[in-house]
Amino acid sequence: MAEAARERLRTDVYRLTLEHNLAQEIVQETLVEMLKILGNLREPDKFWPWLYKIALNKLRLHHRTRRRHNTVPLSSLPDANLPSGGQEAMAGAISHELKQIVLSAMRQLKPRHRAVLTMRCYREMEYSLIANAMGCSEFAAKMLFYRAKLALKKQLARNGLHKGSLLMALVLFGKLTAPSEAAAAQISVTAATVNVGVAATLTGIATSKPAVVSVAAAGMLAVSSVMVTEPQPDLIRDAARMGMVETKQISAAQTIKETEEYWHYYPPRGNGAVMMRLMKGRASARSLACQFLQDEQANYHFDGHANAIYLINARAWHSDLSVWQLPTDNRRLREFIWKVEGKRQELEYTPRARDGLLVVTRESQDGANMWTTRHLNVLDEEYFKYNWSAGAQLVDVRDAMHRRGWTYFEITGQIDGQQVTGTGTLPFVFAASLSRPAWIKLQAGELRLEDSGREARVYDAKGRLSTTYEGGSFFQGLSRPWAGLHSVDTVRRDAAAKQVWFETKHLPESKRAEVVLTKGQTKLAYTIDLASDLVEKIEFSGSSEGWIQFHYLQNIAGKAGKFVEPKLRVYGRPEQRSPGILWLVNLVEGGLARN
Repeated sequence: MAEAARERLRTDVYRLTLEHNLAQEIVQETLVEMLKILGNLREPDKFWPWLYKIALNKLRLHHRTRRRHNTVPLSSLPDANLPSGGQEAMAGAISHELKQIVLSAMRQLKPRHRAVLTMRCYREMEYSLIANAMGCSEFAAKMLFYRAKLALKKQLARNGLHKGSLLMALVLFGKLTAPSEAAAAQISVTAATVNVGVAATLTGIATSKPAVVSVAAAGMLAVSSVMVTEPQPDLIRDAARMGMVETKQISAAQTIKETEEYWHYYPPRGNGAVMMRLMKGRASARSLACQFLQDEQANYHFDGHANAIYLINARAWHSDLSVWQLPTDNRRLREFIWKVEGKRQELEYTPRARDGLLVVTRESQDGANMWTTRHLNVLDEEYFKYNWSAGAQLVDVRDAMHRRGWTYFEITGQIDGQQVTGTGTLPFVFAASLSRPAWIKLQAGELRLEDSGREARVYDAKGRLSTTYEGGSFFQGLSRPWAGLHSVDTVRRDAAAKQVWFETKHLPESKRAEVVLTKGQTKLAYTIDLASDLVEKIEFSGSSEGWIQFHYLQNIAGKAGKFVEPKLRVYGRPEQRSPGILWLVNLVEGGLARN
C-alpha cells in the first residue's frame, strides 16, 4: 500500500511545494504516519482524502517551522528541482518564458490553493472528497477552489497573460510537474472541472475583500451582515497620551472616515484566551494596514509616520473606557454590559469552538454594516500573523517584566484590621502562560487560599481544607493579561459575568482608571494602571473595610525561593464551581470558607 501511494503522493506533494527534496521528505513522513494510524481509517473509500489530509498537516507544520526560522521562501527557489520527465515531455514545445510565467504564478499561490487545484484539476476529486481532505464543508471547498482560481488568474495577469489563459496554465503546470513523459501526455483540464457553481461564485464575488480572502484560504467559511453601533477607539492617540509610545500629531487629513477590522483568534485549549489585531485604512483604500497586534508573544503597535513597530506593555482598551466586547460573548453578558453603559454594541454572536476559532469583523464604509467571518477549523496560529514592511524599525518600549513575559507579585493589605499577605506568578502573554502558569497564595487573617491554576483551595482558621474550587477561581477580578484583554476590561467583564454593577472613570492627572463594583452593601474600588495593564490596588468598603495592594517585581533575580508554586493534587472533581469575582466579596464579608 505504501509503495502504491508513494508515486501518486510524490507528484501531488511536489505540486504543493515545488521543491523536490521537501516533497520527498513530506511523502516519507506521510507514509510513516499512514502506517501508524491506518487502523483509524473507518471509510476505506475515502483513503485518498484521508492520506492527503495527513500530507497537508505535515506540510503545514513544515511551513510553520520555516517561517519561525526565517528559511528560504518558496518564491526564491529556482526551477532546477522540476522532475526530469516533465521537462523532457515539454522540451521544445513551450518557450522558456511561458514556463517561467506559469511556474512563478503557481509559486505565489498559498499552499492550500495549490492543494485544492491539484486535487480538483489533476486528480478530478469530487468536492465532497476535497472537503474531507481539507477538513471543511463541501461548499467551503468550492469557495476555496474559486479563490485559488482567482489568485492564479491574478498572478498570470501580472505577467501579461489574459484572463482566458487559466486552463492553459493549469494544463502546462500539470505537464511540467508530471513524473514522466507518458504521465504528461495524459494531463488535461476541462472547463467543467474548473466550474464551482453559481452559488460559490456569487459568494466569492460578494466577499472579495483582502482579509476575507486570507481567511477563506484557511478553510470553512461563513459570511453574514450584522448591524453595529461600536465605539471607535483611537488607540494611537491613547497610546501616545498614556506614554506608551511616541507618535506624531494626527492631522485633519487623517480624520477621514476609516474602515476598521477586528481579528479575534481563540487558540485551541486556550482556556478562554483571545488574541487580537486591529486593521485600519481609509474607506476608499483597497487594503488595510495592521495598527495593533496582540498575539501569543507580545503586544505590537505600528506607527506609520515613523515606520516603526513598538512592542508595548499594555493590551488595547477603548479610549472612551467602554467595555471591550467580543463576538463570542453570550447574550446575558452583553445585555448586562449594555444596561450598565446605557448603549448597545451589537455584534453577531459566534460560539467558541474547541479546536480554535478565528472571527473577523469589518466595518463597511457607511459605518453600520460589518462582515463577520467565522472560521471554525484554524489549525495554526500562523493565519493570525501579520508581516509589516521589511524596512519598519522594531522599538521595544516595554519594561523589564513585560519584556521577560512574566513576573512574580506580592500582595499586602488588611481587612477589618486583619493582615493580608500573598505571593503569585503572573504571565503577561499567552506563550508565557504555557511555561509559567499563573498561581496565587493568599493569607487573610487565619484564612488561607491557594490556586495552582488547576485547582483552588480554601483552608479555615484551623488549617483544615474547607472547600475546593475550579482552577483559576482566585484570578477572577484580578489582572489576567495573558488572556488577551486589558485589566480594565478583565475586571469589568468578570463583574458583568456575575451581574455585579460597575462604574468607570479616568483618575484626574493620571494614567490610571478607577473601577467601582457594587454588590449589596459591599463596594470594591479598583485602581488600574492603564499603561502597565495591571491592577494596583483594591479598596473595600461597606459591611467591611480594608484594602489589598499588588507589587509586581521588575527584577526577580534571587527571588525564586520566596515564590513557591502551590503543589495541589486534584482528587476527583472540585466541590465548587468558580465563584467568579464574588470570591472577593465573600472574602471581605467573611463567608468564603463557608461558601
